Amino acid sequence: MAVINYELNATVRQDIGKGASRRLRRIDGVPAIMYGGDATPTNLTIMHNDILKLLRHESAYSHILTVHVDGKKQQVLLKALQRHPFKPRIVHIDFLRVNANEKIHVHVPLHFMGEEQAPGVKAEGGVVSHLLIDVEISCFPGDLPEFIEVDIANLALGESINLSQLKLPKGVEILALAHHGLEHDAPVVSISATRATTAADAAEETAEAEATAEAKEAPKAKE
Repeated sequence: MAVINYELNATVRQDIGKGASRRLRRIDGVPAIMYGGDATPTNLTIMHNDILKLLRHESAYSHILTVHVDGKKQQVLLKALQRHPFKPRIVHIDFLRVNANEKIHVHVPLHFMGEEQAPGVKAEGGVVSHLLIDVEISCFPGDLPEFIEVDIANLALGESINLSQLKLPKGVEILALAHHGLEHDAPVVSISATRATTAADAAEETAEAEATAEAKEAPKAKE
């Protein structure tokens, strides 16, 4: 597996405003802003190809990035990304400064494992429904995971896995549960019957009911 470089080069942008941003994009630059922490917000320029290359990797959205600005390194998170409505271009980026001693709130992706082995799929013909694709967590920057695994290898038909059942890395907590408790314990994934399976079960139940009725009527007919 190729090593991902989570670093970006940036330059401080003095010329701001809509006109300046349009001129910047014409030379393949992307206007950005870096804010948070004790420092004032800083307007930056990132080259479009550099950020596009980084964003090919899902982990870039939930990984600590290093931005090099005027010879200094700054640890940041990708906080917001604006894309052109119909062109394959990024038009603006927001970076949030990261302090190693302060907790951060980040959406991290969920990776689902064991779908083909799940009894609800393999033996009972059900289908997997991904009810959430990411989850917002709270942790210190050093504990930030790139993703959280959801193992459904033992999930049967009609069963689900909720937020409270996820196995979290050390130092990581789910924000919804931490702030609001189990009343926000939303389902993450479930296995439900397909229409074909439901129809087959209904037909089987009907056939069994008819067979039972015929069996009860048989003695009466002989009399």
